[in-house]
Amino acid sequence: MSVARLRPDWLTDPQVWRTEVLAGLVVALALIPEAISFSIIAGVDPAIGLFASFTMAVTIAIVGGRRAMISAATGAVALVIAPLNREHGLGHLIAAVILAGVIQVVMGVLGVAKLMRFIPRSVMVGFVNALAVLIFMTQVSELRNVPWVVYPLLVAGLLLMVFLPRVTSVVPAPLVSIVVLTAVTVAAGIAVPTVGDKGELPSSLPTPGLPDVPFTPDTLMTIAPYAFAMALVGLMESLMTARLVDDITDTRSDKTRESIGQGIANIVTGFFGGMGGCAMIGQTMINVKVSGARTRLSTFLAGAFLMVLCIVFGPVVSDIPMAALVAVMVMVCFATFDWHSVAPATLRRMPVGEIAVMVITVVCVVVTHNLAVGVVVGSVTAMMIFARRVARHAAVTAVTDPDGRTVVYRVTGALFFASANELTGRFAYATDPDRVVIDLSAAHVWDASSVAVLDVIETKYAQRGKTVEIRGLNDPSAALHDRLSGELGVG
Repeated sequence: MSVARLRPDWLTDPQVWRTEVLAGLVVALALIPEAISFSIIAGVDPAIGLFASFTMAVTIAIVGGRRAMISAATGAVALVIAPLNREHGLGHLIAAVILAGVIQVVMGVLGVAKLMRFIPRSVMVGFVNALAVLIFMTQVSELRNVPWVVYPLLVAGLLLMVFLPRVTSVVPAPLVSIVVLTAVTVAAGIAVPTVGDKGELPSSLPTPGLPDVPFTPDTLMTIAPYAFAMALVGLMESLMTARLVDDITDTRSDKTRESIGQGIANIVTGFFGGMGGCAMIGQTMINVKVSGARTRLSTFLAGAFLMVLCIVFGPVVSDIPMAALVAVMVMVCFATFDWHSVAPATLRRMPVGEIAVMVITVVCVVVTHNLAVGVVVGSVTAMMIFARRVARHAAVTAVTDPDGRTVVYRVTGALFFASANELTGRFAYATDPDRVVIDLSAAHVWDASSVAVLDVIETKYAQRGKTVEIRGLNDPSAALHDRLSGELGVG
């Protein structure tokens, strides 16, 4: 392979370079107020959240499995670790972040990312729609008890982002919106809430160090539950985001590498005193869908620009009106929400169960403010609906030979715990002839419950002095039946 082919696109294509650099700058600007807000949720100094966003983005750009995805301090992680910080202090929080990273690396090595294939599309759609709702809800708080001029600024920012792409796409519309609104408010001396009102920006780079905790079993027992919860929530949100970006860009990502990368990023973040994090869907949508970024450069620069903006241009960044950033996030909401999923024509065609799963996912996420809870509840609901639907397809028909000495029961469908348990009531044990044939050529035996039910049926006939022949098993079903039949304690 030639050296030219090994070079990333941004090294050889000036247009890609420009897109990635500007996308990284827009994301960095949007990260600052978010990181500060999440720091407040976690109960730590704003610098802790900003340091986490810097180290997460820079590290994941190198070791992650999904190009152009943004990882930083997140609300989901902040909610998980806030009680630990409140009860035991910052040292325990940092130790939990490092342990959570180790757990994520182990989970990645064990292949937990492969579980993503069991998440149904209806849950994914609900996840995306719930995310859009959550992002919008977080912006509403920025529009309460504010000067009236904030609302015209918000509308102006939205109009710029809607109409500017129709004129030119050389510069991302969100960046233009932020620059224009900042220039207007500063030049006109308009007093509105700004980024600086959220908290003081750091004036230096983070330095590495060990968490200030006693390295004892008691400390491990204290932080382990929080670390495990953080690892699960962070991985689930990151893998769902990666899958969403896969769909948007029509490319595939390495979910196992992403799982391990998230762990490494959290370990690095912990040693640099950050609060940890995971993939940020809102900022990822700004990067991928709004700004058009497609490479790791935008992710790396988002973290790098974040620190440059805070340390070098802190006073300028502090003057950015929150209305400009709220306008960007509102556009992200509209771009993220799957409007096709709630169109009347779609709802008329979709099965009721699929719609129910989507709605349940959205409601759970919005009520709990936890994307992981919605995904788990939605997936379990989808599995229950699927099991109920498949169970109905299992059927039994009986045909008695003309001589009256043999009856053949033909079983069709998938036999598993939900469908097999009803089989025992489909046989006429008392009135059937002495020879019974159970034809399973149109069925598939999936689990031990089905084998146990077949054993029960054979036992019931045997108690009446009748013989049972099971035939037509396909190879996997026959192997499972041969291995478990008579070993399940059925009597």
